[in-house]
Amino acid sequence: MKIVVTGSLGNISKPLTQELVQKGHSVTVISSKKDKQKDIEALGAKAAIGTLQDVDFLTETFTGADVVYLMEPGDVGDFFDHNLDFVASKTDIGIKFKKAIEQSGVKRIVHLSSNGAHTDKDNGILVIHHNVEKILRQLPEDVIIKFIRAASFFQNVFYYIQTIKAQDSIFANYEGIEPEPWVSTLDIANVIAEEMEKPFEKREILYVASEELTGIEVAQLLAEAVGKPKINWVVISDEQLLESMISIGMKPASAKLYVEMTAWRRNGKMFEDYHKNKPAAALGKRKLKDFIQENFAAAYNALK
Repeated sequence: MKIVVTGSLGNISKPLTQELVQKGHSVTVISSKKDKQKDIEALGAKAAIGTLQDVDFLTETFTGADVVYLMEPGDVGDFFDHNLDFVASKTDIGIKFKKAIEQSGVKRIVHLSSNGAHTDKDNGILVIHHNVEKILRQLPEDVIIKFIRAASFFQNVFYYIQTIKAQDSIFANYEGIEPEPWVSTLDIANVIAEEMEKPFEKREILYVASEELTGIEVAQLLAEAVGKPKINWVVISDEQLLESMISIGMKPASAKLYVEMTAWRRNGKMFEDYHKNKPAAALGKRKLKDFIQENFAAAYNALK
């Protein structure tokens, strides 16, 4: 099949591209950075260099594809950009995707969404995924979409490094006692590759997770990896968390959305729809403990 992958060579798109190429598919990877072209081609894929804000570029790249994988890129730096409306910018990418799909005639889409996309209430920054899902659902019914709602990425543990280093603690505005789904981006890539090769018969929502752990259990895994007897899970108020986010330079509006999202974790509310709709099949094969030992410890020790 001819497959287009957005997300350049990110944590999902790179292993996804590798797997699809290994399976014999013709893969085109979209990247906004010209210097990524040689790396993309080294994987056996074709590079399409352009921006997700350019509908004409997207339309040309999507045309003739059997399947397109869509995701709205972003990184932690976006929260610190005081000139960026985080929600509006990501939602606008969804609008551009919709126009390009309509103009290119693509009929099969796999879209990376997130846990929390089922609502626009109380979910903070996760509302972008609700917004983009809603936009894509406005496409004609013959455009079949598989929405992949991912759990918390294993990579999110890197956000704890600074406070663990300074105070042997993780500070959060929720108790950390409810089991929560975590996911390896490699497991996400595997699921997407599998779903691309399965029939596209109707629009579907698929929740993807690798394992379920409480925040306190995650803290203990982190402690073991860096040789500490314990890392404290310290509950602070929404106001304290908001103040701390702003104090390190986060845009106040983005910080407010972040605090709202994490507050939604209280009593497991963030994951209610996941628990109602998670697949009967086994969770992904990767474990957070292995990721922490292989990746977190090195990053932690590298920070002086």
